[in-house]
Amino acid sequence: MARSTARKRALNTLYEADEKSQDFLSLLEERKARPGAQTPLPAYAVTLVEGVAEHLRDIDEALQTHSTRWPLSRMHAIDRNILRIAAWEMLYNSEVPDKVAIDEALSLAKTLSDADAPAFIHGVLSALEQEKNDHQARREQAGRIAALADAEADVDVSDDESDKAKASVAASEHVCSEDAHADSDSESAAIGPEGGDSDQVPDHMLDQSAPSLDQLKLTLPEELTPDADRPSSN
Repeated sequence: MARSTARKRALNTLYEADEKSQDFLSLLEERKARPGAQTPLPAYAVTLVEGVAEHLRDIDEALQTHSTRWPLSRMHAIDRNILRIAAWEMLYNSEVPDKVAIDEALSLAKTLSDADAPAFIHGVLSALEQEKNDHQARREQAGRIAALADAEADVDVSDDESDKAKASVAASEHVCSEDAHADSDSESAAIGPEGGDSDQVPDHMLDQSAPSLDQLKLTLPEELTPDADRPSSN
């Protein structure tokens, strides 16, 4: 109920300023300073007038787009400003559901405007609501597409990292294989072609001047030499 009263007080201010061709905010300041016989303006009434004044161009463009019967300039001032209040709540105040804003506008129109006004106002605001919902649906779809694209990009990055890791492992295994092959070749060279020990001395390094066993002559002491072999004393 408090907001319903605030909407009516805001409508009075907007309607008066519109009829006088006065700036909304300047009249608002007058009403805040000198409320007259009425009580001070409710806080939400001030919010409504300030919101409509701030977004007036965009609000009027949106209303004009969906008004198939009358240009905004030819509407009755009371109808025009009822529409402005409802449009601001629908487009700029997420705390108020669209259905509530439309119902409140219809309630004001039934009380303050002529008999045809409620149907006309309902048609304009319903079209605005549909456009808003379509726009929101497109935004949500774009968000889902963007999220899907980001997810696919993350998968591609993960696959690239996996491929790089596999390539790194393969390169490491190749290097290890080459090192093992080199070690095997070194061992084979050390053992030699006949499989002998690497400590075996090659033939060319043997001392060729050393006498053979056939060339050695064993000389026994005289007392051990048989008589036949002793040299004659004559």
